[in-house]
Amino acid sequence: MVGGGQLARMTQPAAVALGVRLKVLAAAPDESAAQVVNDPVIGDEKALADLRAFAAGCDVLTFDHEHVPPAWLEALEADGVLVRPGSAALLHAQDKGVMRSRLTALGVPCPRWSIVAGPDEVAAFGTDVVLKTTRGGYDGKGVWLVSADTPAEVVEEPFKAGVPVLAEERVDFRRELSAVVARSPHGQAVAYPVVESVQRDGICVEVVAPAPGLSPDLASEAQGLALTVAAALDVVGVLAVELFETTDGRLLVNELAMRPHNSGHWSIDGAVTSQFENHLRAVLDLPLGSPVARAPYAVMVNLLGGDLPEVYSTYRHIMARDPELKVHWYGKGVRPGRKVGHVTAYGADLESLRERAWHAADYIRGDIDE
Repeated sequence: MVGGGQLARMTQPAAVALGVRLKVLAAAPDESAAQVVNDPVIGDEKALADLRAFAAGCDVLTFDHEHVPPAWLEALEADGVLVRPGSAALLHAQDKGVMRSRLTALGVPCPRWSIVAGPDEVAAFGTDVVLKTTRGGYDGKGVWLVSADTPAEVVEEPFKAGVPVLAEERVDFRRELSAVVARSPHGQAVAYPVVESVQRDGICVEVVAPAPGLSPDLASEAQGLALTVAAALDVVGVLAVELFETTDGRLLVNELAMRPHNSGHWSIDGAVTSQFENHLRAVLDLPLGSPVARAPYAVMVNLLGGDLPEVYSTYRHIMARDPELKVHWYGKGVRPGRKVGHVTAYGADLESLRERAWHAADYIRGDIDE
């Protein structure tokens, strides 16, 4: 797995259970996954020589992020390295312009969009616009909201990144949803329950599985969209399709991710087979596991660093207060707004699950003290 972040870290227990040796290419020895994987390889995923040296000892190469240069992935495939998902598929998660063009050609519903070359083209596109750099953005980075009264210097900012800029209509949506699927090389695919994803300042803070109040027809439509995209792009592994549920009851695709995804973390404790295990099963072309939920609801809340310099005392408190809460730490230093872990609660009482999960998150962040 290229990347030593928390996604690789959470893949390690699944690898152990499957009897698979997981190797990780990490940027530093203290990265999240490097702390828990034997003999992590320290290197730069943007250096072809490092990638080639790492791949030489692997049966199959996969990723915990999309930041490997596409040209290097093509070079590895030319070397005979088995890359899953392949470079042609992964490009649609690396480049928002490529993604929008292909989804539109497939007839997949998307917000109105255009590639724009400067502020004049933004003004021509509309007055209530979302600007995104086509490459490199995540967790709210590389995204600007533009309206008629936005200062000119803010509108000019996206064009300084040196990559094409995508303009999209600002969607009037009720909530954000995510449809996570896993697909193997020979086309077997499974779909997890469609979840509601709550964002704050561009960062996912809460996931509820399944999305409360989502009609069966719309849930099936979301899963069908994700399975269609996975097949059309020949995705191998986990695909997360982030969606807008519009106020008039439609679904529009927002983003794609071709790796385990924050909106699927609930599945570690709340599903028969976690997204991490199914990602490994898929890239190794093993039969996929059941994505069925273990309980009527699961609530996952991200633990974000706050003003507290350390979290060990808070960790002890939330474990003692709620023994049924599942806590996952990422081995990261604490700083405000940084994802340092997540908690999951699952059962039948959604209101109680939300209260318990949010109590833990608020206590760790220092917002409450009891």
